[in-house]
Amino acid sequence: MKSSTFVMVHVGQSTESQRNLEHGIETLSWGFPERKPEYEGAQPQFAVLATGASPRVQLKDWLQDTATLYLFQVRGGFYEGKAWHWPDEEAERRLKYPQRFGIEPLARLENIPLGPTGPLTETGSDAIRRSGTDRGMGKLVQMPAQPLLELAGIPFDADDPEDVPLDKSPGFTAEQVDGKKKPQRRRRGAGYISDPKKRKAIEEHAEDLAAAHYERQGWTVEKLGKPYDLRCTRNAEERHVEVKGTTGAATSVELTINEVLHARDQGNTVDLYVVSDIRVDTVTDPYTASGGTVSHYLDWEPAEEDLRPRKYEYRLPDLTS
Repeated sequence: MKSSTFVMVHVGQSTESQRNLEHGIETLSWGFPERKPEYEGAQPQFAVLATGASPRVQLKDWLQDTATLYLFQVRGGFYEGKAWHWPDEEAERRLKYPQRFGIEPLARLENIPLGPTGPLTETGSDAIRRSGTDRGMGKLVQMPAQPLLELAGIPFDADDPEDVPLDKSPGFTAEQVDGKKKPQRRRRGAGYISDPKKRKAIEEHAEDLAAAHYERQGWTVEKLGKPYDLRCTRNAEERHVEVKGTTGAATSVELTINEVLHARDQGNTVDLYVVSDIRVDTVTDPYTASGGTVSHYLDWEPAEEDLRPRKYEYRLPDLTS
């Protein structure tokens, strides 16, 4: 079987660790306290965040245990974050996890054997254990992705297992961290922020950056908000721009069905402008957003395999028939 590069991470059971796990899943980002030499130039394809088993045991005992595994596709590789992103970073007003990468949830796997009867190689399983004794620092390993993808019921190409169709993966939400299926909150992705003032500062900053970019290229920019964020005109040309902002990684963004349909309409020329790693000062009133890294997609049309539905519209049966 073909091997892929994995980031193996142990997440502790403390309240702070579990809260950060929920936040990481919700905002599609993960981070470590420092940069290790092995991260330099590394391009991992997958990440496993494991919880529920104590790492402070001998390997032979560890391999007899089970854990809950959160399987992710890694997006964008490692980068040096500049924005406070996790709850404890916000509380302490300092960067605690600057070494970051984007994570796309693929599947949550419960009670998975950590030994030879499970989907992990011994090297991969031991990497999780070693991560738990090293402040949760990620350990890079080479191992086949197929056993995990098969266990999760995710189809894959044996010649290219890293090419995972998002629309065929079950995914999971932050509410499932403790194993209880709580009602799903509506919003996910693009570093969703529950604080409306912070969310507004991020959105306005991203729009300002996008508008300035197009104006420098000679476009006249009109801010709309709906059905798309910016209308740009230049002579006889017209472009519609969808803008997204986040304090986390550029992993996924939330789209409404109208935004998808608008981008797919052959009569529209649509760009996607994403600003990640935005810094927000919550001491000022109003909040002040700054910085960020731009990902710009020209002539954007979202492909089906890159979309995963979060909600369904259900048509009620006709009781009169």
